[in-house]
Order: sequence, then structure tokens, then C-alpha cells
Amino acid sequence: MIHRFVRIMITTALVEFVVLHVPLSAGADSIRPIVAVLTPGATYEPLLDGLREGLARRGYLSGQNFRLVVEDTRGDIEGLRFRAMKVVDTKPDVLVTLTTAVTAVAKQANQQIPIVFTLVANPVHYDLVHDFASSRNNMTGVSTYAASLAGKRLEVLTEIVSKVKAVLAIVSSKEKMAQDTAEFLDNAAKKMGIQIVRRDVATVGEFENVLRDKSAMMVDAVFYVPSNLLSRQIRSLIMKLNRVKIPFAVNDESMVKMGALTSYGGDYRLFGLQAAKLVAKILKGAKPSDLPIEAPDRFLLTINLKTAKAIGLDISRKVLERADRLLE
Repeated sequence: MIHRFVRIMITTALVEFVVLHVPLSAGADSIRPIVAVLTPGATYEPLLDGLREGLARRGYLSGQNFRLVVEDTRGDIEGLRFRAMKVVDTKPDVLVTLTTAVTAVAKQANQQIPIVFTLVANPVHYDLVHDFASSRNNMTGVSTYAASLAGKRLEVLTEIVSKVKAVLAIVSSKEKMAQDTAEFLDNAAKKMGIQIVRRDVATVGEFENVLRDKSAMMVDAVFYVPSNLLSRQIRSLIMKLNRVKIPFAVNDESMVKMGALTSYGGDYRLFGLQAAKLVAKILKGAKPSDLPIEAPDRFLLTINLKTAKAIGLDISRKVLERADRLLE
């Protein structure tokens, strides 16, 4: 019985591998319905895991009774429109989009196919939907409030790392959400008497130059401003900051598992589970405009104790007791 179960699991995994890697132009033998995902890739794999898990809970098994197509843009901002059109050409029954920039391009590429978005900072502010009660278009999803959470994340950072006076923020100059988040961060920092050392970057080369800039590294901590550009470089950034013993505050637990010091925000896997509920409703006939935009189920404070020890940081018991998750 155990051997049969193992064979089934291996077969299912192989089927999903094939499904995820077939060309988007697959012929008439493709399984219906089709759920397509447009993602910047990199650190967003936990969200995809949550999406698959959530759909499976509702009876949708990839490769069996629906087809999952994933288009990974690999953080390519310039080629986003082409990638979006490529996904739309597969005529999916639902399109799932990750991040504000990706969702905005998907909206321009398609006004008919239902879109379920997540990791969107504020869909009303970015003119993606009419309001949170009803999009009045082909979209619904989960808003992360990422930009407006910047002040709270900075506050949490100052509680974990005492005597913070200067914080580095690397901001993607071509992504509006990153620019808006930086503005929220700057406003909060002024009230708290903290200096934000801001470095705007448009390319990977400019990002790498910041890491080599000794003046930029003379700070008490680094604050992650979410963007597609930086998400592709997150591992190298974490390694660099841990090597020079600078605390790094991010917005998702998956990065803390990679070695960042702390995160405060939604959990990517939970975002995926939440998005899956909306996808399932649409597959069963619901209209996106009838499904209100949702807020994250909860925000989590996660601290990496191993990283804290490696960079020589002592965290108070009071803060540790407040944390939702402690990683060792």
C-alpha cells in the first residue's frame, strides 16, 4: 500500500512538472479549465505553493482536472507586456497575477479574462479597480497594503534593533509601488527621527554598485522596499548584509528563511491559499466584480535567531515573546 502511494505521488509530481514546463502555445490536447499565473519569479515560489495547495483542497488537481500554466518573467520589467500577451493568448479561464506592476500590465493586455491578483499594494490607488467592494471590471484579489505598512515595519525594526539612526533603502526607480513605499517610509522615518539613506536603482548593475558603496553601507540597518528588480537579487543582498553584520528587515517570511533578520507582513503561502479561494469561486461561475477585494488574513512578525546571533545582535525577551515565529 505504501509503495502504491509513493508511485502515485511520484506520478502526480511528474505530471505537474510536465504541465508547468510545456510551451504556452500547447495544442488542443490541453486540459480545461486553465489557470495561468504571471509571476516575477524569485522569492514568490511559496505563493505558488499556497495557490496549488488551496486549489487542491477544493478539488482542482493540476494535470488531472485543470491545467496550471506559469509564466515567470524573472523580474524583467521591460518585457512584461510581451509576457502578459503571451499568457492571454493561451485563453486561460482565470489569470493569477503577482505584484502591482505585473497586475497593471495584465489589465492593459486583457479586459475579458478574469484576473485574481495578489501582492498588490492598493488596487484602488493604482487604478486597477473601482473600489474594494466591487472592482466593476474583470478583476478581484488580495491587497497587501505593502506601501502603507512601511511605517509599521520601520517601527518593528527599531524595536528589534535598538538605537537605529540611519537606515538604507534601495528603491527601484522604474516601479511605482517601490516609489510609493519609499514615500511612506520617509514620512514615518521623519516622525521617528530616523535618517533614510535612499539609493534609487534602475538596473542590476546599479544595485550592485550600491552594495559596493561604502558610504551606503555605513548604516544601522537596511529596509527592504519591495520591487520586482530587488526580488531577483534578494539572496545576494542577504548574503552581503549578513557578511558585514547589518540587520535586514523585509516584508515576507520566505526571505527570513533565506537569512534576513526579520519580517513583518503577510505570509506568501497564505496569500496563495487566499487567492486560491477566489480562483475556485470564479471557476465555479462567480464574476470577479461580485467578489470584494480581500485584505490579508493576518500579518506576521518573524525573527531569524540564527541570523541575529551571526551578526551579533541581542534581541530583548519582550520582543521575542511578541514574535509569531522564531526561526533557528
